[in-house]
Amino acid sequence: MNKDEILAKLTGIFHDELDNDGIVLSFETTAEDVEEWDSLSHIQLIVAVEKAFGVRFTSSEIQSWNNVGEMIDCILAK
Repeated sequence: MNKDEILAKLTGIFHDELDNDGIVLSFETTAEDVEEWDSLSHIQLIVAVEKAFGVRFTSSEIQSWNNVGEMIDCILAK
């Protein structure tokens, strides 16, 4: 799976978890760019991403992400 395929899959997860089909993700997207992405929904997103990709993230990995691209890099590393 490449970065673009992961981004497409993440976009679907964000649409489902945040109940907003208008969200357009890019590698540079941050939580500040998405109105529905708050601290509670962040946890729900992490759980959904872990389930969808069959991975587990450490809290330090999660805290190190500054944008969606860094999340994708972490998924690829697993």
